[in-house]
Amino acid sequence: MTTDPATQTTPARTALDAMALDQLFRTAHTAYAWQDRPVPDTKLQELYDLLKWAPTSANSSPARFVFIRTREGKEKLRPALSAGNVERTMSAPVTVIVAQDGRFYDELPKLSPHADAKSWFADNWSLADQTATRNATLQGAYLILAARAIGLDAGPMSGFDNWRVDEAFLSGTNWKSNFLVNLGHADPAGNQPRAPRLQFDEACRLE
Repeated sequence: MTTDPATQTTPARTALDAMALDQLFRTAHTAYAWQDRPVPDTKLQELYDLLKWAPTSANSSPARFVFIRTREGKEKLRPALSAGNVERTMSAPVTVIVAQDGRFYDELPKLSPHADAKSWFADNWSLADQTATRNATLQGAYLILAARAIGLDAGPMSGFDNWRVDEAFLSGTNWKSNFLVNLGHADPAGNQPRAPRLQFDEACRLE
């Protein structure tokens, strides 16, 4: 029996254990090579049903996701990919187009019923576009973490022609592509050495 997280009482917060933190952040790698293991559609639904709970401005939820998992879909995507991303994408079990809906605000009467949030965006293209871009990007990041949380690996990338992707997959909609994420079970042999990160005092300030 499943439960709706929105109806559950939030317990006291405790820190995740070290193994969970490693899986989500510290030992997780961007995936470049893939095992020959399929990702069933039920797993993709599980992925979305997890990431959808993460926060967005006014619960706007502007991200839209196109899961490309057939050979025909991958061939349609191929011409839009930069040369360095072709092999890793064609061999991935799934490639996700993380897109944003320019008219996300049409859903706000349902998603944000406590306020007249639609009116904030419907006649303000600049605010709507900024909100869609910012929050869809956030949701794309949530997708990466949710994938890792349910045992998948992720390979996000921006080396592609957005116009070609939009023409091939999003024509006739209000959606436009933001970035791509390959999903599946990574082949560890394809991992690149972990690159350094900035230290706290290089990237942060305390005021």
